[in-house]
Amino acid sequence: MTEIHTPQTTAVGVVAYAKNDLRVAPVMVPSPAADQAVIAIAYGGICGSDLHYWIHGAAGESILRAPLLLGHEIVGTVAVAAADGPGPVAGTRVAVHPATPGPGDGARFPAERPNLSPGCTYLGSAARFPHTEGAFASRVVVDSRMLRALPPGLSLRTAALVEPASVAWHAVSRAGEVRGKRVLVVGSGPIGCLIVAVLRRAGAAEIIVTDMFDHPLATARECGATGVLHATDAEGIAAVDADLAFESSGSSRGLASAVRGTTRGGRVVMVGLLPSGEQPALISLAITRELELVGSFRFNDEIDEVITALSDGSLVVDAVITHEFPVDQALTAFETAKDSAVSGKVLISF
Repeated sequence: MTEIHTPQTTAVGVVAYAKNDLRVAPVMVPSPAADQAVIAIAYGGICGSDLHYWIHGAAGESILRAPLLLGHEIVGTVAVAAADGPGPVAGTRVAVHPATPGPGDGARFPAERPNLSPGCTYLGSAARFPHTEGAFASRVVVDSRMLRALPPGLSLRTAALVEPASVAWHAVSRAGEVRGKRVLVVGSGPIGCLIVAVLRRAGAAEIIVTDMFDHPLATARECGATGVLHATDAEGIAAVDADLAFESSGSSRGLASAVRGTTRGGRVVMVGLLPSGEQPALISLAITRELELVGSFRFNDEIDEVITALSDGSLVVDAVITHEFPVDQALTAFETAKDSAVSGKVLISF
């Protein structure tokens, strides 16, 4: 393929400068190292962490200490291939695995689960300082090992869901066998709906979903939910009697709903990231029901399985994308993504 030359040293980016200070601004495109490639970004999906950096100036305990280029859900085309190594050639359409595992302070973690490595960094994260810059820009430089080539039949727009779908895939893997099971999914934002889609593909018999709003519940049905409940319907949720539950709302009330809606001896997978610090929880009920409460954090190599499943049509997720805005309307995109009553996954096009 012919190399796409990239003489520019700046690109158009979406930068969080501080709480309530989001700007479309020029960002530097550094010269790539030998093992890095330059990517022309096509789409970036707005994640909850991106919203938190904008609204609160922090995502959990990751606090903005300097302007941060946001974004880790990105797809695009290789503009300049890495000079060293077997990475994709120029012109290849790619998704990006945004994690870089690392030993950090040397704390122990299972070697087969690098997502738990104490020194793991993630694109667009303020967890460390200097911050790990993100990829909401027209051109970015990333390590070639992060790149995953996309099959010819998979559109870049659909592939923009590869990263969050991998989070959902990992969460479902943490549940164990789901085929034939009755499953409760608490919260039908983008991650909740993607969990529904993965569950449907995995053969769950019943998938009951809760949310505060009608629009995301309708999206959940499109993704494969067999039943929906409003989050305020405490009796209805308790009556689900699910074999497995997924908490994807990121709230203590959502976790309480998951515990109440899970049958004795069942398992609750906690996907939504609750605020830092102590949180109220129905621990006594979890104990007397012998529930298994299991955490789920990001993903590992599931991204490769997700790309295959999207390409062969066995994982159907297009309904999760509800809005698309050009980069010069990024603030409108973020405002839209903030309103979960009307939006699912909001994309920025570059």
